[in-house]
Amino acid sequence: MPESGKGSAFAVHIFTASGAAIAFLAMLAAIEKAWPEMFLWLGLALVVDGIDGPMARKLRVVTLLPRWSGDVLDLVMDFLTYVFVPAYAISHAGVLPEPLAVPAGLAIVVTAALYFADRQMKTDDNYFRGFPALWNAVAFYLILLPPMPWLAAAFVVVLLVATFLPFPFVHPVRVRRLRGLTISLLAGWAILALYAITQGMKPNGGVTAALCAIAVYFLAVGMLRKPV
Repeated sequence: MPESGKGSAFAVHIFTASGAAIAFLAMLAAIEKAWPEMFLWLGLALVVDGIDGPMARKLRVVTLLPRWSGDVLDLVMDFLTYVFVPAYAISHAGVLPEPLAVPAGLAIVVTAALYFADRQMKTDDNYFRGFPALWNAVAFYLILLPPMPWLAAAFVVVLLVATFLPFPFVHPVRVRRLRGLTISLLAGWAILALYAITQGMKPNGGVTAALCAIAVYFLAVGMLRKPV
């Protein structure tokens, strides 16, 4: 194989692995309780996660570099940015009752690790089985709103349990049913979330309501899945 092709392919792995550096920067922001900055870094990680796959397929990374597993690398990056940093934020943002904060963080990382190891985490038609460990989104809403601590704790417990329940949760890109609407709402959510971040996680009521409405859509749309 041409060495230039292998070099380009390995550059994709480096690009994916940059998510670890982004997660580190997000953690530093979380330690300082600089939540808008943390969410900016986590948002950048989402961008990397969204474009590294198409890059890898275009450059035939799997064929050129079989030694390195892009799938494993992607899971490591996802765990750091979707789970580990957000779990720290949830347990240190003051949104949960103090006695439950650290236990909740521990439960989040353990259940998410088990979920990521599940070989059947997706259905044949690309829905996730159970709550797909989107703890970055959970942290975002708990800090955006925030609800009463006991209500926030109950919500976290429900999602922890839902991780292992066989209900379908839509993949926003790979699920064909309502794909256009889902992607449009995802794009709208990204714009509104960025605006909320620029406002110090204290946007006006209309933006908050729109963000909550989109969240309800993503929680509910899996229920419209046709049996396969």
